Amino acid sequence: MSKQIDSVFDGAGAKPGLEIWCVEKQLRLVPVPKSLHGKFYSGNSYVVLSTVLPRSGPPQHDIHYWLGKDANEVESTLASDKALELDSALGSCTVQYREVQGQETEKFLSYFKPCVIPIEGVFSSDSGQLNGESYKISLLTCKGEHVVSVKEVPFSRSSLNHNDVFILDTASKIFLFSGCNSSTQERAKALEVVQYIKENKHGGTCEVATVEDGKLVGDPEVGEFWSFFGGYAPIPRDSPCVEKQSDSPFSQLFWITAQAKLCPCEGSSLNKEMLETNKCYMLDCGAEIFVWMGRNTSITERKKSISVTEDLLRNQGRSMATHLTFLTEGLETSIFRSYFKNWPQVVEPKLYEEGRGKVAAIFKQQGYDVKELPDEEDCQPYINCRGKLKVWRINGEQPTLIPDPEQTKLFSGDCYIVQYTYPGNGRDEHLFYAWLGRDSVLDDRADAISHMNAIADSSKRDPVLVQVIQDKEPLLFFSIFQTVIIFKGGLSKRYKNLIAEKGILDETYDEQKTALFRVQGISPENMQAIQVDQVSNSLNSSYCYILQTGTSIFTWIGNLSSTVDHALLDRMLELINPTWQPISVREGSEPDIFWNALGGKTEYPRQKELKQHVEDPHLFTLTCADGVNCCQIFSDGGFWILCCLVEFCCRRFQGERDIQLCAG
Repeated sequence: MSKQIDSVFDGAGAKPGLEIWCVEKQLRLVPVPKSLHGKFYSGNSYVVLSTVLPRSGPPQHDIHYWLGKDANEVESTLASDKALELDSALGSCTVQYREVQGQETEKFLSYFKPCVIPIEGVFSSDSGQLNGESYKISLLTCKGEHVVSVKEVPFSRSSLNHNDVFILDTASKIFLFSGCNSSTQERAKALEVVQYIKENKHGGTCEVATVEDGKLVGDPEVGEFWSFFGGYAPIPRDSPCVEKQSDSPFSQLFWITAQAKLCPCEGSSLNKEMLETNKCYMLDCGAEIFVWMGRNTSITERKKSISVTEDLLRNQGRSMATHLTFLTEGLETSIFRSYFKNWPQVVEPKLYEEGRGKVAAIFKQQGYDVKELPDEEDCQPYINCRGKLKVWRINGEQPTLIPDPEQTKLFSGDCYIVQYTYPGNGRDEHLFYAWLGRDSVLDDRADAISHMNAIADSSKRDPVLVQVIQDKEPLLFFSIFQTVIIFKGGLSKRYKNLIAEKGILDETYDEQKTALFRVQGISPENMQAIQVDQVSNSLNSSYCYILQTGTSIFTWIGNLSSTVDHALLDRMLELINPTWQPISVREGSEPDIFWNALGGKTEYPRQKELKQHVEDPHLFTLTCADGVNCCQIFSDGGFWILCCLVEFCCRRFQGERDIQLCAG
């Protein structure tokens, strides 16, 4: 490791999750134990590293340096320098954020559940405890519906208002005061904060009381609450505040010179060509400032650029709510790019991509023909996936046609026939699937194949017929549907009769019951939500999940999941139920109510999930008793194609493999 990089960062970023370091008064950086993650002392500055290991591609890192309100300027400068050193140690492939106590970004707050509550005093690595003031009564305000920003306000009646939620933390009781104009979501989040304070500051023994804005003082707990403020007095109404909105977002680009001076960049509009790889720039957007650092700049130049930007904030008396984001060339965020006109969609290759290109070049020099295998996301379907879809459910003698809005919802206890029609060479082509649910009844399976054959015969074409078993669907099946939701249980008469005869609990999906969904896919045009057993060992760090408890909705983000998975999670949530207001939970920060809904916390897979090995394909020939070759079977290890030389002679083929029948 370079002498410019602190040895405390040895091994940083190798594992998923959070790593935190604190700047002590001796101006040295010390690691913070996991038991103290989320506890930030206002007299210190911190460096926080968040690492995500996606299923494919390099690790993803975000660095935040947090400045306590009582930390001195020297410690704050050291924290920003150390954040830059950490970025260098990780290969200059991170995005860095400046966090100021009370004005933290939502991204930073999302790491700590349910919240971050700064503690008065100074951190000491010797004891890991507070060196400063003892326990005192405090008044906190809670804001935010998705992530909670908790801020201590003056202990005074004038701090209360009708719009926010407040927590009064006393030695023996915690009061939750809800302004009459506060939202239900904010109140729910504040209740989580109250529980957190109770467990962490009071050992779980103190009382909790809720006070509604405008409730009569005759209530004993309401009277007790107001006694801390010297008695009850009405809270004045908030005067309306009219903020002047600018017609267009302000932005000004500056070049940061070697002499640490800011030189405005001329031009009527911003474009990417203005950014040179051997220079650093500052983009001032008013409420947010970006520092862009070219890849050919040194650590010294980058430190100087950050120092110049922070001096600008102090000298101009800018608001502490101004966010600073530090970007390395090639890692620009979408917000940063939005200020530039026609930013190219194809960005420069990242370091790992550059290395891959160099290896390929070496092989080519040695005479090898090198071709890159496409990623799973880049594989294009063999047919047009914008055709027409019809879906039937097997329910007795005749299949039932499912209305268009319900076509993408399948049940594991049922069987379905899928007809897909798409434009071919001068005519429409037909593709038929018989999808057999994992828990479906044998009679329904037989009827599904029989009815599929009958519908295919009536099409008067040469259709392709495919038998698909649940959990072994080919990529093309999901590409045709684009979005699929697979529920537990079934709706067919035979399935209902079978579970009634055997006395089995009916697990058919119900919005009022607990349900757990695994979200998977490769793009918005190919994504699935699969209902799994609502137990903790159904979780997997490689995926994202939706947990429905009947009263609350949680989204669980695995440490090894990717940004693509997170985007699919949001889209799928809207499709299952657009009215849900979820509580986002990251792996490792789950509340007790989450584990209780899954029957308690147990072990589950935490390793990166690898793709299953695909066997080499094989070709077989089936010979009838009279010696005639009637069929050829092509197998690729899980998907079977039957090319029948005698019309549909193999419809009675038995087995649990996926079978595709091609009329010869």
